Amino acid sequence: MKQLLFILLTAFCSTGFAQNRTDVSLFLKKDKSNYLTEIESESGNLFTKLGHHGPAVENQWLGFRIYFDKKAAIDIYSKAKPGLEIRDKKWYPSKKEQLAGYGADYYKVGKSVGLGGVKLWDGEKIIPLHPVTKRSAKVVTEGDVSYMEMLSEGVAYKETKVDIRVRVTVYSDKREAKVEAFSETGETVQFATGINYFKNLEVVKHDNFIATWGIHPEDVAAEKVKVAAAILFDKNDFEKQEDDGDQHLLISKPTKSIETWITSANAREAEINNFEKFIQTIEHR
Repeated sequence: MKQLLFILLTAFCSTGFAQNRTDVSLFLKKDKSNYLTEIESESGNLFTKLGHHGPAVENQWLGFRIYFDKKAAIDIYSKAKPGLEIRDKKWYPSKKEQLAGYGADYYKVGKSVGLGGVKLWDGEKIIPLHPVTKRSAKVVTEGDVSYMEMLSEGVAYKETKVDIRVRVTVYSDKREAKVEAFSETGETVQFATGINYFKNLEVVKHDNFIATWGIHPEDVAAEKVKVAAAILFDKNDFEKQEDDGDQHLLISKPTKSIETWITSANAREAEINNFEKFIQTIEHR
């Protein structure tokens, strides 16, 4: 009986929550100990009021956040070693902690989509998910998967208004995160997504991914570290690409939803710590 019980407990732990290596984070700066599952704003801007400026999600390799403002961009939290850190360090470890092995914010988004952020395309130009009648964020952990969502409601698009939901999902066993965007009101739209870059970065473009490598002009980290980033996509989902000098944009075909994958690494990691290894990882995923 004891042996049978041990076998059953082992089986449960191998498939259950014991194996979860993901987490979420959403809280107000004025109440850092009270973690939320949902929040909303009619102005669409809680950038300065939320911890790490929006919802965040992580697995053992990476963290991501969506800015809760008109940019709705996706940013990266880079880690030096595997583990969950964001709830403990709230995205910004001290410089001493970073040098001792914690992760840091090496990636700079600026005014771009960041890595895999979503906007709209009206046939001639980018349409931000703003202004809105309401913007809301949600974070969820289910089993060994965690995701964050941002819903932007009442976005003016062509001759109508649309509600756009963006979801970022991380997995315990995947370095890549899935990014999905949905037209919740049912209208066919063209989505715009992509990856930003700076002039000193290396850029590699293939049929199904765009990758960058180098030091971002960020000033919040304890040291400057080279970061790799990539967006992976099905080229059949997109009708064209645009390069505006700050970002490589992917313009979708008219649709009600899209899916891409995003991933990253950095030079402080033990294994994937240069661009060649990063590209190899993407090509063999």
